[in-house]
Amino acid sequence: MIKISKALALSLSLVVTASLSGCYARTGDTAAASPQSEQGELPLSEAGLKQVPLAIQTSDAIHDFVVEVAVTGAEQAQGLMFRTRLAPDKGMIFPFPEDRVASFWMKNTVIPLDIIFIRRDGTIESIAANTTPYSLDPVRSNEPVATVLEIAAGRAAELGLAPGDTVTWQ
Repeated sequence: MIKISKALALSLSLVVTASLSGCYARTGDTAAASPQSEQGELPLSEAGLKQVPLAIQTSDAIHDFVVEVAVTGAEQAQGLMFRTRLAPDKGMIFPFPEDRVASFWMKNTVIPLDIIFIRRDGTIESIAANTTPYSLDPVRSNEPVATVLEIAAGRAAELGLAPGDTVTWQ
């Protein structure tokens, strides 16, 4: 009888321990997710790229965007090709590990874009406005830049963006 009681007690103890572990795992999962939501991280884009907030400071206003970040060579080669629309407050940034004269083309890019070349200090070096869809002509910066930003064609003029304005992102 004592052996049965000990076996029953041990079984009950194991069931309780297993139940607590399950609760702990769910609590741990929730805790792990909380810092992301507290930090305000955005969900991945439809293309599976990280999205970050971006702001452009002009002489008289701050213009906010949410942009996809193309980091890898494959992501940068794909860019916004084959997309059929781009919301006015969206875009894509292409950060480079080292400054370089950037050269882009519009091969397989369905929509016209404004391509903004940005120096390492965040200032706009130049803007190639209303680029031509499907064009193989290179669109280049005038000097080495650290990042390129692509937004919907016409937005740069609409917002009054100009060389010297400052771009910041997370």
